[in-house]
Amino acid sequence: MSPLPPLKALQAFDALGRTGSLALAATDLGVTPGAISQQLRKLEEAVKARLVEHDGRGLRLTPLGATYHAQIRQGFAAFAEAAAVLREADADVIVLSCLTTVLGKWIGRRMRDWTDLAADARISLVGSDTEPDLSQGAADLRIYYGGRHHPPHRTELFVDHIVPVCAPSLIDGHRLTGPDDILRFPLLHIAWDPRFGANPGWAEWGRLIGTRPPPANLTYGLSGSAIDAAIAGQGFVLGQLAFIGPELEAGQLVIPFDLRLPLPDPYYLAWNPDSLRKPGARAFHRWLLGEGRAQGLVSAHRLDSSGCSETMER
Repeated sequence: MSPLPPLKALQAFDALGRTGSLALAATDLGVTPGAISQQLRKLEEAVKARLVEHDGRGLRLTPLGATYHAQIRQGFAAFAEAAAVLREADADVIVLSCLTTVLGKWIGRRMRDWTDLAADARISLVGSDTEPDLSQGAADLRIYYGGRHHPPHRTELFVDHIVPVCAPSLIDGHRLTGPDDILRFPLLHIAWDPRFGANPGWAEWGRLIGTRPPPANLTYGLSGSAIDAAIAGQGFVLGQLAFIGPELEAGQLVIPFDLRLPLPDPYYLAWNPDSLRKPGARAFHRWLLGEGRAQGLVSAHRLDSSGCSETMER
């Protein structure tokens, strides 16, 4: 006898034992009575035993079949219990979905601060450039960019700014007397997904300083990739302040001239209200909003020549 008969055959046999009717078993599994009969024959062939018989009105379990079904029923009950345990274990996990670079370069770097506050909360971080359907449970919260996507429950997180940055080695030995000197170095461009609209690039930054930049030398599809290229000394990039904070602090990137441009749209936080019932979800929601406010202040301020904080105009 095979140690494990076909699962479909076992399901058909279990359905017959539970319902006591070929027709009801077929309805229970969403198949035809003929399909149930076929699976029962396969099961009897696999176990080499007679498990069902005709009683004049339909099929019924033989005494041996009834004994076998009692054991099979325990197995399917164990499957159901395992599924319930899995659902219960997953029910408390708070799923935060983010754009790929937002996860890798911004919120992912801040999660240690959250875990220090709420070590018991269970968070799952998902990087995806596809907007999940929060109403269907695809995620509990979502950080996304731009006002073209309108979930019913959302709020603005922050407006980010871009600024020219490079690796210190790129300009080592060069005397930069003004912002236009930046344009003598290789320029790295970021080509956004069209659904986010046009992002400010070197042409827009050139207008800020009153000049026309040359074409970019290299183009990247992800902000994170362009920032990594700048760290490697490949050129200047218009880096988002939210994505380059640690690199600036570590001296991997420098800002020769702090002339910033705001992004056209804010970043938003969206959520499923039902998800806020999960343990720690409301606290996590508040923490994310606080991190967004803090980032907005950092991105909109710079140091003037006297060393004082100065708000950038949007």
